[in-house]
Amino acid sequence: MVTDGRCWLEVDDEEPLLVEKSDLVLLTCSSQHRLRSALDGLTESLAALPVCKVTEAYETLQYGGGGDITRAMYGIVRFDHAAGQGLMDLLPNVLKIDTWSEHSSAWLQSTLQLISRQAGELRPGGETVITRLADVVVIEAIRNWINTAPEEGKGRLKGVRDNQIGRAIMAMHRSPAHDWTVETLARTAGMSRSAFSARFTSLVGQSAMQYLTTWRMQLARTKLLETSQPLSTIAVNLGYQSEPAFSRAFKHIFHVSPGRIRQQKNRRP
Repeated sequence: MVTDGRCWLEVDDEEPLLVEKSDLVLLTCSSQHRLRSALDGLTESLAALPVCKVTEAYETLQYGGGGDITRAMYGIVRFDHAAGQGLMDLLPNVLKIDTWSEHSSAWLQSTLQLISRQAGELRPGGETVITRLADVVVIEAIRNWINTAPEEGKGRLKGVRDNQIGRAIMAMHRSPAHDWTVETLARTAGMSRSAFSARFTSLVGQSAMQYLTTWRMQLARTKLLETSQPLSTIAVNLGYQSEPAFSRAFKHIFHVSPGRIRQQKNRRP
């Protein structure tokens, strides 16, 4: 977020993006990016710039001189839950939010201003305030995009936004271990079985049962990496009556066994 001045943002093959005061930009890919004062301005590697370490999670830096001043804040957000990880795959590489637009709530602009003040004043507890507010801002930015992006750019999110298909998706998310069938999901959506199947596949890009399996396996992967629960427990909690059936479904989605994923967890520092 630019708090004073303006700059140009470049991300790989994307067109250069002018970021002005109070603009908020989310970079959802791992590609390198550059900030320039002008399109022909020189850049330096962030790693080569002198950094003033304030806390373990908070730092400041200054660069350049002689031109107009630009001030900006940046941060890193990680989605641990399977739903967040899946959402990242649907977002554009660069998501810009004009916080002054009619689609953005007035409180979003006020929240960004409060974050800016907290960062500038470095008062006790400021880091905690910034962290909590940043979470809210990122969620609101994504919600803003969901509500305003062109329909062709939303992929599976179109299913979530649909009044009937969205009810079925939310039911699967809330109760992944339930013994769902196409019939029970159709009833949840208030549709006939055939109409539900056709509409779900059209909006989401896969059948309802394929979506349910993928969702369960995303949850399972998170459990394997973040907990020490036995495979048998994870399988039962996600609606599988046997560990072999669970393992086959997992390998079909991720092309590796659950045990291999668990080994990755054990190798983490």
